[in-house]
Amino acid sequence: MDEEAPIAVPIWHSSSPSSPEISSLVSIPHPEGALKTPDGAVISTSEVEDAESLFPIDGKRSNVSDEGREPVGITMITGYLGAGKTTLVNYILKEQHGRRIAVILNEFGEELGIERAMINEGAQGSLVEEWVDLPNGCVCCSVKHSFVQAIEQLMERKDRFDYILLETTGLANPGPVASVLWVDDQLEASIRLDSVITVVDARNILRQLHEPREAGSVTEAYLQIAYADVVILNKMDQVKESSGPSTVEQIHREIKIINGLVNIVHTERCQVDLGDVLERKAYDIKHSAHLEALLAKPVDENVHDSAVKTISFKIKGPVDLGRVNDWLGNLLWEPSGNMEIYRMKGVLDIESSDEMHMLQAVRELFEVLPTREWREGDKRLNHIVVIGKNLRKDEMVETFSRCSVCPHQGDPAVDK
Repeated sequence: MDEEAPIAVPIWHSSSPSSPEISSLVSIPHPEGALKTPDGAVISTSEVEDAESLFPIDGKRSNVSDEGREPVGITMITGYLGAGKTTLVNYILKEQHGRRIAVILNEFGEELGIERAMINEGAQGSLVEEWVDLPNGCVCCSVKHSFVQAIEQLMERKDRFDYILLETTGLANPGPVASVLWVDDQLEASIRLDSVITVVDARNILRQLHEPREAGSVTEAYLQIAYADVVILNKMDQVKESSGPSTVEQIHREIKIINGLVNIVHTERCQVDLGDVLERKAYDIKHSAHLEALLAKPVDENVHDSAVKTISFKIKGPVDLGRVNDWLGNLLWEPSGNMEIYRMKGVLDIESSDEMHMLQAVRELFEVLPTREWREGDKRLNHIVVIGKNLRKDEMVETFSRCSVCPHQGDPAVDK
């Protein structure tokens, strides 16, 4: 990619709630971003090869920008080509939500013309006056660090919008960009990653999950579901007409095996309740009720042939925070064998603390922070859910139990 080529980002707003228009185009060069190393040093992205060099979060991140404004929420919309991502974007823009939305659209090659035509020639006439595509295609790959800088520039015009939609290419693994959006030091006071929404073509998802792949690899279909907070199961009318309830049940089961925490929403033509896709606050440390509700859901672990799956375990007794951090560092940075961890969520009973602590992890990044006080009647358990590939539950339970302050209390038999 030409390092001098600018990125042009279209900014949307609604002059009336049902008629979104383009507000402006921001032309941005390709400057370098910055990442944090385990020792706290900040390095240029030119010094690392890719997002694999991201590291965990130190300290508590701000929820308010320097100007005293609430951070702008960003929703990532991912999914295979043809699943309905652009349909969802158009639907959100045309609904009466009262928000001014910046949209960033990325697609590869020949498909770009199709996506562009759908945006420009949608229902009720042209939605935009002009559309400028990001150069070199996928924001999740070669331009991801420039994307961070583009968002920084957008935030200088934040009075023009109050929400961001990022539609990724159908070939994208959302993990690297989710990591950058969640933790990047330069963005943390300006934006907040709200959620990852994966649009799935209900007619084709079973085929996509079972298509041949190289030994030890997983397809984008698995990864897009694994990182999702919400799965939009689109084109359900066609599945119900052609296949019936048993196919719908199988789709649900296979999605839940991959990601036991995900919320599944049925749609036709991506017509959804906006509360299902905007302001989910899936990464908000203050939104503990949401996490507790997720962890209360049963996880189906009775499967042995899934490339990606969800596991869950509970251990009684307080744990030492320092040991937990060490455990997470070893697990995420130096996984044994071929184990790969994509997402983690959990609640922890930390020694000498009256507050419930929340654990979140995306790839190599993690945070453990207090969220609310323990209440009378709460079961003070350590409850952890892990989404990943080649997970070895017994090993994780055994090593986590060493974090217990009282070894005899760290009994993995609570819930394996």
